[in-house]
Amino acid sequence: MAQESLFVPPPLAPSFGYGIIIGLGFLFAFGMIFVTWALKRYRNEVQTSEMFTTAGRTVKTGLVASGVVSSWTWAATLLQSSSVGYSYGVSGPFYYAAGATVQIILFATLAIELKRQSPNAHTVLEVIRARYGKFTHIVFTIFCLMTNILVSAMLLAGGSAVSSSMTGIPTAAACYLLPLGVVLYTMFGGVKSTLLTDYAHSAVLIILIFVFAFTAYATGEKLGSPGKVYDLLVEAAQRHPVEGNASGSYLTMRSREGGIFFVINLVGNFGTVFLDASYYNKAIAAHPVSAFPGYVLGGLCWFAIPWLCATTMGLVALALEGPERMLPADVTAGLALPFAAVKMMGSGGAKATVLLIFMAVTSAFSAQLIAISSIVTYDIYQAYINPKASGKRLVAISHLTCFIYSIILASVAVGFYYAGISMGYLYLLMGVIISAAVIPMALSLLWKQQNWIAASLSPILGLGVSLTAWLVTTKKQYGTFSVETTGANNPMLAGNVAALLSPIVFVPILTYAFGPQNYDYESMKQIRKVDDSELAAAADVDLELVPGQADSSPDQTEEELASLNRAAKIARILTIVMVISLLVLWPMPMYGSSYVFSKPFFTGWITVGFIWLFGTSMGVIVYPFWEGRATMKHTIKSMYLDATGKTSIKTLRAQAAEDGEEESQEGSTGTPAEKVTPK
Repeated sequence: MAQESLFVPPPLAPSFGYGIIIGLGFLFAFGMIFVTWALKRYRNEVQTSEMFTTAGRTVKTGLVASGVVSSWTWAATLLQSSSVGYSYGVSGPFYYAAGATVQIILFATLAIELKRQSPNAHTVLEVIRARYGKFTHIVFTIFCLMTNILVSAMLLAGGSAVSSSMTGIPTAAACYLLPLGVVLYTMFGGVKSTLLTDYAHSAVLIILIFVFAFTAYATGEKLGSPGKVYDLLVEAAQRHPVEGNASGSYLTMRSREGGIFFVINLVGNFGTVFLDASYYNKAIAAHPVSAFPGYVLGGLCWFAIPWLCATTMGLVALALEGPERMLPADVTAGLALPFAAVKMMGSGGAKATVLLIFMAVTSAFSAQLIAISSIVTYDIYQAYINPKASGKRLVAISHLTCFIYSIILASVAVGFYYAGISMGYLYLLMGVIISAAVIPMALSLLWKQQNWIAASLSPILGLGVSLTAWLVTTKKQYGTFSVETTGANNPMLAGNVAALLSPIVFVPILTYAFGPQNYDYESMKQIRKVDDSELAAAADVDLELVPGQADSSPDQTEEELASLNRAAKIARILTIVMVISLLVLWPMPMYGSSYVFSKPFFTGWITVGFIWLFGTSMGVIVYPFWEGRATMKHTIKSMYLDATGKTSIKTLRAQAAEDGEEESQEGSTGTPAEKVTPK
């Protein structure tokens, strides 16, 4: 296998790998189980079906942002971005980051529309069913399930490859062991525990990226400055110039293959955001005034993570590899980052890499578990098997789904491994398989005229077009089908573009051929919360005190709707500005001019990356901590008063409910700028 060719013997003992995967996994699990217990006992956060899936729809901006950053920081975010940095030079990390940031910014608009049009929805597929009916609902359910399966398999493929290459543990064992701790804390705490662990994982990820970056560009013995890295990259280009890059250099944005990857990355990631139920879960879990700023802040903060990480580790791999190049299979497997870490920091780099990838895999996988459990619970079980299911039964189905799905996906990831299908291959393939449903999904929330025929058939027809384009291009260019030929850039480019853009033709034709719908969105608003009184009674908590269970007053509802309407206008403007900036104004002049970085310019490029990552740490580490200070203070104080017997538990719960109501009212009042702009 690819990983065996690069690290023989592995730099770390198997015991270290098992210690991280099992030991740290269970440590996080027990920590989150304790936090879930404390929030239930002192903050009335009983794990009802509503709390499990939606966190009471009360999550604040900072935690939404950290959840977005953590969920979007897959193994591929760090491994694939470093691999394209190694392959194409400085253009690769930027194209990866820019090509996957705009989707999050654009998704903010959908998040707002979902909150506006269906305030009680549990999943986005419930909304699809409310608008179009059974057939369309089944079509989109299949596409969403394919999205979550591909993402989950990619997470485990990347995580197991790194764990195996660094520690020597069997890849199959890593695939089955990585989800263990995640399943435990997700089953106990639902989406709230996922968001809280996302916060912790984001903090560790950012710290480790800073360690790598400072070692490469400031303190390390082998490199230690941008100037030294620059000189070694110039030498590397002389030894093995990059075909299609300006002057064959690694220090230019003019890269033909990098540009092709940019388009594939941009197109493919629309599917993995707009069709991934986990992003809608976070939008649903957000407080109405926090959805928009949370996603915008999360998208802007996320950009620096793959950009600086890959600009560091991809280029370090180039700088330190010498005349013997990494094998293409190793690069595709995502091993440029661990290769650079070991070359630069020895066993310390290997340990940091295992920890880094463990954090990326487990945090994103927990979001996938919640996404799948919500689909199975509300869009399969409640929709077609037991429409009158109680909240207790729905929670049981959610728990069972988490357990079964983790086993199935581990088996799928093992199958991909033995079939020779790597994380990099799956990353490029995603858009071919799923992106045909992106535009119909978005228009279901944004365009009242799209009818059920257009919504149902355009994804199916688009999938047929994309598969045809992908395979025909492979056949014409290479004459044979294999993992290598079908995974090449040009066939993947053809398939991805055909998938995303073909519905632009199908949707209007089918809509106007069979008559526009002129939808009024009322059926979406009719979705109601589940009756969780049985679970609340079992926990000896008044259901009205559980966050998100009490209905908003008419005044609060009107203010929240007005805030969402203002946010919708701002979102459209901000979306246009950010898309033009990241996709046109920044990269295109540099691509068109064929500029090769000078040493001072490269130093400035790195400096901007450091500054941006510092901003990221403020946005997703410091800000959520500041936002949640009152909750943490109350919980810790309550634990002390409860332990010493100074206050009854009912009094503490009543006080928590009052505090929560005051915070909710504060969140829905104030000036418009306060409501829609992250501080």
